[in-house]
Amino acid sequence: MRIIRNYILRECIIPFFMALVVLTCVFLLGNLIQLTNLVINKGVSIATVGKAFLLMIPVFLGYTIPIACLISVIMAFSRFSADNEIIALRASGVHLGRLLTPLVICGLIASLFLIVLNERIIPYAHHEQRRVLKNLGAENPAAMLEAGMFIHAFENQIIFIHKIENNKMYNITIYQPQPDGPTRTIIAKRGEFTPVPGGNQIKLKLMDGTSDEPNLENPENFYKLNFQNYFMTLDLTKDTKAVEKKPQSMTLKELQTETEKLERLFVNTAHLRTEYFRKIAWSFSPLIFILIGFPLAVITNRRERSANIVIAVLCFAFYYLVSLGCEALSKKGIAPPEIIMWAPNIIAVAGALILNYKCVF
Repeated sequence: MRIIRNYILRECIIPFFMALVVLTCVFLLGNLIQLTNLVINKGVSIATVGKAFLLMIPVFLGYTIPIACLISVIMAFSRFSADNEIIALRASGVHLGRLLTPLVICGLIASLFLIVLNERIIPYAHHEQRRVLKNLGAENPAAMLEAGMFIHAFENQIIFIHKIENNKMYNITIYQPQPDGPTRTIIAKRGEFTPVPGGNQIKLKLMDGTSDEPNLENPENFYKLNFQNYFMTLDLTKDTKAVEKKPQSMTLKELQTETEKLERLFVNTAHLRTEYFRKIAWSFSPLIFILIGFPLAVITNRRERSANIVIAVLCFAFYYLVSLGCEALSKKGIAPPEIIMWAPNIIAVAGALILNYKCVF
């Protein structure tokens, strides 16, 4: 049995790491394009972008490890079944249930690692990534700008830019909400940023435009002022404040502490409790996917890798969609998080037990 166990693990481990690398690279690809744009067009340092890129990897591993476990088991045992090795093992008196033992042990190890990943590593990486990207404005204001989008990064300013080329901007609109009056609007055809040394401010030079100026007789009204050059200072303190932790950036202990604090103030904590139980429930997905992958591979009896990967992706997609649905129900308060967030695992385990019973017996 030791030879068979080593043979099974050897056949599973290569597809696992191949799937893990490929899936992680696919997840990173979309973000890599955006980060590359920061280096090429925004002048952000490669070190800063590289740090943000590396911090994405632990976050994506929380998703890629479970599906890599599923793909590796399906691919290995589909080949065993297609090559009649399963029949040979049965003819030799080997009970198929014994083949599950090394897989279950590997699934438990992967689930324990995922608990540490979801509880410690991912929260740190998620929070640190947000902090790095948020503080880019202090180092390079142009990195905060995106053409065709409303920019809220500056204190008391909302900026809309139609076109950006290097440090030059075209067709700029700046909205300045007033606490006791209408919103002040500044419009310019062209503009450029100039950092102010030694401070959390940058100077914006606007050219060929109009601005709303308060009427001294009636401060609630404005009149239009045409200008050729207009200088204004933008405050970056909003962007350089400490980044507040989101639920995804909190450890289990932090989530529990924050929940207890808000409940004493009679604040709805459904989103915190949902994240708490999601982290725990999702950590057991590698073990569950292994239990599902084994009977699926034996029953389908397909050697084609593409078909096996499609089966694995469909299983993962079903589990993930059910998990998202349960998460939405939990956050809206329709169902208690401590029950509903375990529903995807319960459904998956029930299906795995039925499939394994039909396969083994």
